[in-house]
Amino acid sequence: MWELIRANQRKSLILFFLMGAVLIGLGYSIGYVWTGFPEGGIVGIFIASGIWLLLTLISYMSGDQILLTLSKAAPVTQDVHPQLLNVVEEMKIAANLPAMPKVYIIPDPAPNAFAVGIKPEKSSIAVTAGLLSMMNRDELQGVVAHETGHITNRDIQYMTFAGIALGSVVLISEVFLRSMWYSGGGRRYSSKSSGSGQIQAVILVVALVFAILAPIIARLLYFALSRRREYLADATAARLTRYPEGLASALEKLANSDLNLVSANKVTAPMYIVNPLKKKGMKLSDLTSTHPPISERIKILRSMAAGAGYLDYQKAFSAIKGKYSKVIPDSALQETGTISIRSASEAKQEEKEKRKKTRDVGDLIRAVNKFLFLLCPCGLKIKVHPDYKQPSITCPRCHRELQIPSSGDIQTLSGIAEK
Repeated sequence: MWELIRANQRKSLILFFLMGAVLIGLGYSIGYVWTGFPEGGIVGIFIASGIWLLLTLISYMSGDQILLTLSKAAPVTQDVHPQLLNVVEEMKIAANLPAMPKVYIIPDPAPNAFAVGIKPEKSSIAVTAGLLSMMNRDELQGVVAHETGHITNRDIQYMTFAGIALGSVVLISEVFLRSMWYSGGGRRYSSKSSGSGQIQAVILVVALVFAILAPIIARLLYFALSRRREYLADATAARLTRYPEGLASALEKLANSDLNLVSANKVTAPMYIVNPLKKKGMKLSDLTSTHPPISERIKILRSMAAGAGYLDYQKAFSAIKGKYSKVIPDSALQETGTISIRSASEAKQEEKEKRKKTRDVGDLIRAVNKFLFLLCPCGLKIKVHPDYKQPSITCPRCHRELQIPSSGDIQTLSGIAEK
């Protein structure tokens, strides 16, 4: 896959300069309009260049943490969800990643997931509580493997740089347009001579148009994340898990969900495995051009009957498309040997687990938000809000008085998901 990694690194570099050009153009427009002189535009270029370099440094140093914070993701411990940690570790080993990705949970009932980071040595995988409550182990493994594919293919570098740059362009443009609206930007040109005033008015209009278009241009650059990347991540997931049906079944459940992810926005939406910003009455495949249609992705995965390798995915892809269309790099298609498809994991008490996961989604969200869980001798699990300050609490079932442990003795939620 060296061709893909090199191409993604090249696209990230191109994106770096294109986003910088948009920021510089926006800086010139703002500087010219605010001062009324070309020299002001030059000053605006210098300021925009400084902002560009600063944001690039921030993106490299902590861009992943910014995006995780915007998504309201909280780090996962072994106590909160041991199964998720176990699955991520399995995929780390299968993909031969140099370091274990950090794992986060987004306390939201809408099912979704994304990966973020600058390089495989510094990467993170975040999943929602809703996804954990909905998926069985094979399906969860398929989703995590898909996100691991984005890490190994270096897609995360592209998305991290793009997300921070897009947010910056949108913010600067919004501040400028609001300042012009409230200050009446045209007043400073009223004292100019007629000819000069007309020229300045034209430049003002051009600057305002560019300020409006800049976020759109930046978003189009951001959406340059091609569908090919999603196909490749699906192919990588099938290869890592040796069970294409796991991801196919997960995508089917995600497509049937009508829940919106509250913490998602237009900047972070393309990072997710499916579009988190859905509208009532519309399908996921209709909402975004950055992801292939969900139904098509499912058909390709379920057509992989001969094996789970890259060549098997390429054959299934061409069969569904009805023509040969290369989606896998040549270097990956040259792999030798057959990667056989394994059977499904044993579903012990599957229905019982499904009901348990449905109940536990609320507990999982509370655990991430630092709730305290007390187990009464009568068997009732009591959820104590982190702001509860009383030394004891009464069990609503048996009316026992339970002591609230001190901060050093507090234990987090355990046993939500079994390995």
